[in-house]
Amino acid sequence: MLATISHNGNSYSIDFSKPLDISISLRGDNKNPMAWYLKHPEIDPVVDGGFIGKVSKGSSVNFNNIWFNPHAHATHTECVGHITSELNTIQQHLKTFFFKASLISIEPQKIDEDLVFTKEQISKKLQGIESEALVLRTIPNYIGKISKNYSHTNWPYIEEDAMILIREAGIKHFLIDQPSVDKEKDEGKLLAHKAFWDYPKNTRFDATITELIYVPNKIEDGEYFLNLQPASFENDAAPCKPVLYKIQ
Repeated sequence: MLATISHNGNSYSIDFSKPLDISISLRGDNKNPMAWYLKHPEIDPVVDGGFIGKVSKGSSVNFNNIWFNPHAHATHTECVGHITSELNTIQQHLKTFFFKASLISIEPQKIDEDLVFTKEQISKKLQGIESEALVLRTIPNYIGKISKNYSHTNWPYIEEDAMILIREAGIKHFLIDQPSVDKEKDEGKLLAHKAFWDYPKNTRFDATITELIYVPNKIEDGEYFLNLQPASFENDAAPCKPVLYKIQ
């Protein structure tokens, strides 16, 4: 379905029949991505006396309990409540869900034992971009990301100055295919998170970070529209299904 939409005073043509899903589905086994030293999610039928919530076991319905952590197991969107002592939830602060987005791909730079997205790399990619959302695909990109155990892997992270540049470019919504924008073991500094939200100086409550996405190689770098729809959780983060739409 081709539609013309008006956004920030400009008109764009979008084909809503061709969504580009960049989320990772949650599974109840060890093929699910994992991070932060947790085991895999669990999806199991409710058992209550003689009742088993599974049609193949004789129930009239499938009726599962699901155990998971949004930060460790799923594509998730988080707000500044992730790092504040007071309660701030994604449900409170994200009020609109459709944004012009730019997709960029970068191979992080090796610095000592780390892989880092640097200010210089980000600066080059931001030239000419006028978007509210930025989607970063890590190169090399491979299908194994959707089932990787990231714990103790020292994944690539965003340099603090690079994230300041992203914030100053007017990016309100940042998406990445890593478990965190920060270094896995950073002694709790969370420099990239704090830089993006400008916390605590001038906190951007309406800005979000989405982690653990997966952008297939067939999706080319360029401009898109992003539908960002976290589940309705009163939590700092919630599972999310970000979807891109190519601008015609």
